[in-house]
Amino acid sequence: MRLHRLEVAAFGPFSGTEEIDFDALSDAGLFLIQGRTGAGKTSILDAVCFALYGQVPGVRNAVKGLRSDHAAPGAGPRVVLETTIRGRRLRVTRSPAWERPKLRGSGTTTEHAKVILEEFERGGWTGLTTRLDEAGDLISRLLGMNAAQFCQVALLPQGEFAGFLRAGADERRKVLERLFATEVFTQVEKWLADRRAATGREAAELAAAASSIADRIAEATGSAAPRGERPAVPAPRRGEQVPEPAADVEVLPAWAAELAGEH
Repeated sequence: MRLHRLEVAAFGPFSGTEEIDFDALSDAGLFLIQGRTGAGKTSILDAVCFALYGQVPGVRNAVKGLRSDHAAPGAGPRVVLETTIRGRRLRVTRSPAWERPKLRGSGTTTEHAKVILEEFERGGWTGLTTRLDEAGDLISRLLGMNAAQFCQVALLPQGEFAGFLRAGADERRKVLERLFATEVFTQVEKWLADRRAATGREAAELAAAASSIADRIAEATGSAAPRGERPAVPAPRRGEQVPEPAADVEVLPAWAAELAGEH
């Protein structure tokens, strides 16, 4: 994922409209978000996460109202994010639910959360969906992570990465498989294990068939049934060590030793 532009309006501590050109910052390779406490550093990351998933990380998501308390009474909160995910240039415009003044009379009325998801194609922006669930599902599938996993892995300053490290092995494996598409290696490993088991069964069946044929031949000719291969060196008795063979002595296989004894 590559961020291009972020625009926030009446969101978090930003009472007006602020814009960040990530493309200009990315020209230097790495960039640092710094500032005094309360300057809005975390809110920038919150805005990115909100644009993608419609929620902010951690306990702040439970806080009702993402609209800035310092914004003008009729100014609606809005986040606009332009990003490229897996080669697709997307623009997400989201607004959280908020209470706006009534157009007539006194009091307020609720503005529900909204989203507009667009894709840049053939020189212009094409609308994909305005449904909250569809937008969230598309972005989750492109990123390969849900909101909780994105906060654990991508938003390191949020402190959620420590939770990822403390998570169980199975949970971490699932996240890493989605991040690095390692499921193909899991499938190859399973295929190799299945092939090994199938080959082992085939070898056992062939060995049993060969043994059966050899027994029938021995019975028909009146000769002794073939014996299984014996180890070249007998197993040591308890408490004894296997002596090392001399440098000029060659240890023969069992069948060669028996053949030599017949002559």
